[in-house]
Amino acid sequence: MSSEVFFTSMKTKRGESLLTKLEHLIVRAGLLETISPKDLVAIKLHFGERGNLAYVRPQYVRRLVEQVKKKGGRPFLTDSNTLYAGSRSNAVDHIETAIENGFDYSVVGAPLVIADGLNGKDYVSVPVNLKHFKEVKIGSAAVQADVLFAITHFKGHEATGFGGTLKNLGMGLGSRAGKQQQHSDLLPQVNEEICIACGKCAKWCPADAIVVEGKAKISQEKCIGCGECTVTCPVRAIAINWKTEADMIQEKIAEYTAGVLKGKEGKTGFITFVTDVSPLCDCCGWNDVPIVGDIGILASKDPIAIDQAAVDLINKAHGNPLSELGERHNEHDKFRVLFPNVDWTIQLSYGELIGLGSREYQLIKID
Repeated sequence: MSSEVFFTSMKTKRGESLLTKLEHLIVRAGLLETISPKDLVAIKLHFGERGNLAYVRPQYVRRLVEQVKKKGGRPFLTDSNTLYAGSRSNAVDHIETAIENGFDYSVVGAPLVIADGLNGKDYVSVPVNLKHFKEVKIGSAAVQADVLFAITHFKGHEATGFGGTLKNLGMGLGSRAGKQQQHSDLLPQVNEEICIACGKCAKWCPADAIVVEGKAKISQEKCIGCGECTVTCPVRAIAINWKTEADMIQEKIAEYTAGVLKGKEGKTGFITFVTDVSPLCDCCGWNDVPIVGDIGILASKDPIAIDQAAVDLINKAHGNPLSELGERHNEHDKFRVLFPNVDWTIQLSYGELIGLGSREYQLIKID
């Protein structure tokens, strides 16, 4: 059975703003029907790493906040702390970074609550009884909320092909320990012929597993497999030993998503911005040239369908030859061009298998 995915393009008419179009999209998708008076409404988003500018603009978030309040809900913005040593690995730095990036109460109209607490230890173990996990560690604020909305910026990702709603929920709301569980099968290795011994990988390693003595060396005993060094290395000397790990991390993310959504049947909604589609995750302290032009905004009650629709829209769009796609910008599967060793379909097919939603969808345009 196909799911409904609602779509509005970025094209506007005189006197009509994108903020107004977003409001119409949310209403048409029926997302506000999930809210009862006094509900605590978690709005999951990525506040953006310090230095990254591809995240969803806070003015969009405010429009959702305003609509939630009109329905009698009590909204708060949330995310869990990161595993890697960036600007969001604890609640203090996380909130400061969010405010610097524009997610202040005066702008968005809602408080910021870091889902897994001050240092990532505030989580709830949620039973899922699936292939990889019997239970998953989810940030407690997300579990305790009555309603959950996810606002997602769709982009590429080196471990999963793309980062969409599933990754925003599963990896994003996993506690720091939960993130380690999901990443634990990824084992990076250093190509010493390419390594320039700059030391950036060691600086960003959250486990102190890298030493630089002529060349970077990774301790397999200390390594937690977070993959941060792979996106930090300026010369791509550190690659992940994929084997089956790329498949496993996608399945693990889907299982964590199942934990996030458990107990919230009929009380969730998903909004995806297919804009500034950068080649890498917003967790990087930078963002590169988008691989396609801005396409539009999607809304759905099905997390699988909305990710599938976003991928399809991107693959149908004209690729940007000035981006990482380069001369291969006209190829159909743009994320396979970026990450040829990653089969991004696994997260969707496995998510469908465990009951998260359907890859079959009906795209309903509201322009």
